[in-house]
Amino acid sequence: QVQLVESGGGLVQAGGSLRLSCAASGRTFSRYSMGWFRQAPGKERDFVATISWGGGRTYYADSVKGRFTISRDNAKNTVYLQMNSLKPDDTAVYYCAQRNVGGTSLKMEDYFYWGQGTRVTVSS
Repeated sequence: QVQLVESGGGLVQAGGSLRLSCAASGRTFSRYSMGWFRQAPGKERDFVATISWGGGRTYYADSVKGRFTISRDNAKNTVYLQMNSLKPDDTAVYYCAQRNVGGTSLKMEDYFYWGQGTRVTVSS
């Protein structure tokens, strides 16, 4: 049974940084692409970033490009999202997700497993 557990959310002032972590268990982590999505209050869930199975390919939403970095440690079965220069518009619940293949995708429907989310609040 695959489990994804996010951590690292919290309250931060605009301009600050946070690092989210997502610990995976239940199957061979290194075979599968991972992604981060977020859902702001009253809005749909949106793509943030994705990383391929080996970490060689990454893609970002335009809104976070240059500020956020996705990475993974396959030895620790963990994917990270380093968030710098945070803005109030980044306030959302952040979810990690796992595909059933090694390649990346920006589409929510291409992800099979989801975590419960971690809340990030950025104050102005």
